[in-house]
Amino acid sequence: MGPSGSSHPDESAADAQWRTAGDRIQALLDATSSGGAVARERAEQLVREITDLYGAGLERLLGLAVRASPAIADELVADDLIASLLLVHGLHPHPVERRITDALDSVRPYLGSHGGDVHLLSVEGEPGNFAVRLRFSGSCKSCPSSAVTLELAVEDAVRAAAPEISSIEVVPHEEDPTAAVIPAASLLDHVHAVRHVPAVWHPVPALAELVPGEVGGFHVAGMTVLACRVGDDVYAYRDRCAGCRESLAGAVLHRRLASADVVLRCPRCHAHFDVVHAGASADEITGSAQHLDPIPVLLRDGVLSMALPSASAESVA
Repeated sequence: MGPSGSSHPDESAADAQWRTAGDRIQALLDATSSGGAVARERAEQLVREITDLYGAGLERLLGLAVRASPAIADELVADDLIASLLLVHGLHPHPVERRITDALDSVRPYLGSHGGDVHLLSVEGEPGNFAVRLRFSGSCKSCPSSAVTLELAVEDAVRAAAPEISSIEVVPHEEDPTAAVIPAASLLDHVHAVRHVPAVWHPVPALAELVPGEVGGFHVAGMTVLACRVGDDVYAYRDRCAGCRESLAGAVLHRRLASADVVLRCPRCHAHFDVVHAGASADEITGSAQHLDPIPVLLRDGVLSMALPSASAESVA
């Protein structure tokens, strides 16, 4: 689950095509290997020459545009395609610190839904070899098994905004011994211990069709996922009730009269779960021991996507 934003449901076929251009170029380069090392080297040189040529032209165009209207820089980088090309050629007008800060702001609602936050401590080094230091604060209302998704969401957003960084270091904060929930720092320690368990982002454009208050089921990468929209944000969970362990098919959202909390009610055992706060139990009897299994949802390349464990990781979950 996480911050969703807009997924551009009216995206044109041309937009969808350029998002996969990198994969097609790499596939063509790989195919040239069948002609031997010389053929591969010439193909790579051709790509470099074309890239450098268009990069030089793009640099001149950007200079002319910014000199004519300095404010246009923000408009240009707001476009995914233009921003990605500027990053490739090292022409992005915003410094790396601002891009990382903006990236962290984009995932902060997701971390907040887990009761945590993230702060940028420093960016050191030089282009191509930046080292980023982050600190997580607060506490997570989820379970250790979902800790990997927290760091995955943050790292994915930071590396997309600043591909020139070489490392991301997470600095732990002092834990509160009186906290009733799992500290985020402990969760991130767990992440490093299970880094070998992979997760893969899967685009799910149909998520954009959910209207506020709607709950829907989706079959993604062999897994059935329950997703709902609360306001502008989309939250997703594994389709399994933490109470009765049955499917949540038919579940609906309710807003509690005594508070503004939005809860999901299992149609079978009638258990309630706080969908905005990591699927924690909203029933006083069970307390926080029961919770749904959250799945991160982020806007990636203009498309709402879910991070799901690979088949090997799923088999041991």
